[in-house]
Amino acid sequence: MTSTDVRTRPARRTVSPLPAARRARPAVQRGPNLTLGAGPLARTLALAALAVLAVIWLLPMFWAAFTALKSEQDASDPLHWIWPQGGFTLDAFRTVIERGDLPLWMLNSFFIAAAVTVVTVAVSAMAGYAFSRTLFRGRRWLFTVTMASILVPPQLLIVPWFQQMLTLDLVDTYAAVILPQTVAPAMVFILKKHFDTIPRELEEAARIDGASHARIFRSVMLPLSRPMLAAVSIFVFIGAWNNFLWPFVSTSDPALMTLPVGITAVKDAYGVQYAQTMASSVLAALPLVLVFVFFQRHIVKSVATTGLGGQ
Repeated sequence: MTSTDVRTRPARRTVSPLPAARRARPAVQRGPNLTLGAGPLARTLALAALAVLAVIWLLPMFWAAFTALKSEQDASDPLHWIWPQGGFTLDAFRTVIERGDLPLWMLNSFFIAAAVTVVTVAVSAMAGYAFSRTLFRGRRWLFTVTMASILVPPQLLIVPWFQQMLTLDLVDTYAAVILPQTVAPAMVFILKKHFDTIPRELEEAARIDGASHARIFRSVMLPLSRPMLAAVSIFVFIGAWNNFLWPFVSTSDPALMTLPVGITAVKDAYGVQYAQTMASSVLAALPLVLVFVFFQRHIVKSVATTGLGGQ
């Protein structure tokens, strides 16, 4: 072999000792790190902190149910505040149900909360679509006024609302309890921002086919907004169910009382009795607990989607 053959021989390639599959493995995409880091210790600390916060949040609910199962004597006895001397009993629940018209109050609360939810979601959805997809004179100023009304506390509107109900002769009616609660500027803002995220190409395709704004809203926007509409409905229903001040002011007819108003009327009539007060609170919260159990996925998703969780 000559020297020329040696010089022209190609150099031997260096083979990596790693297998080809390992060399071609893509980089693992890690999720966002926790505030304390991404290690096992950080996750343990985060879970421990969440567990402590969960216990703190559940402690008042546990205390209410624990007190409701005591007799009135044991509930007001500081020496037996942990374990009742006479044992646990359901007398407080029986007394609350016997002294008040609890089924009627729960039916009124459900009817009023459902009506407020339907009207509020319908009006807020139409207003949100109008602000998001239509152009009209004064649109920006009207939206600014709508957003500014979020800063007005509802307690300041009690007197104007009551004057309106007196003028319309609606006091002591279901309409008086329902109509003022259907004004929800925050829900208009949430639905408007949601409609902004829907691609305009879908709306333009429907308009080419000859669809009007009403048809686009009914056939395109609403079907694509079912998760957000469910989230808004849950928030509105819970707020209407827990509302005490306006149903208390707008009606004095016992047949129109909601559950919070009726329970308060019974408590005021018979004085402060701790076991019965806690039993009333447990009964009033029970329907909302059932709503959370059946719709917890929508509630958690709504908190993440609407930005109410700080995201």
